[in-house]
Amino acid sequence: MSYMLLIIEPVGQRRTRTEAEGRQAYDSMVRFGQGLKERGLLVASESLQSASQGARVTVRDGRTSIVDGPFAEAKEMIGGFFLLDCRTRDEALAIAAECPAAQWCTVEVRGLGPCADDHG
Repeated sequence: MSYMLLIIEPVGQRRTRTEAEGRQAYDSMVRFGQGLKERGLLVASESLQSASQGARVTVRDGRTSIVDGPFAEAKEMIGGFFLLDCRTRDEALAIAAECPAAQWCTVEVRGLGPCADDHG
């Protein structure tokens, strides 16, 4: 089954790191991803730009609204993801605990599935 590890980090956390600290964090995540690939578990992974580079799009009553970041109400942002092919939820949770980012932010584990099956 497919599981996504969402890397949820505080907005602005990246700016608090020195360049060397940022490189060290990035390199640890790259090594983590390479290890997942070698184990045959990694489907895809990407780091996302900060929320200040993002935009939110809504369409209401036929009118499109686009709001550029940063988003004042946001306290967290999705900094990246790992898409995995795991046998069980427990396996995905164990992998999330191995993720270096779990030491400085939150790793949310979500199974992928059709939205028609979502009950809350």
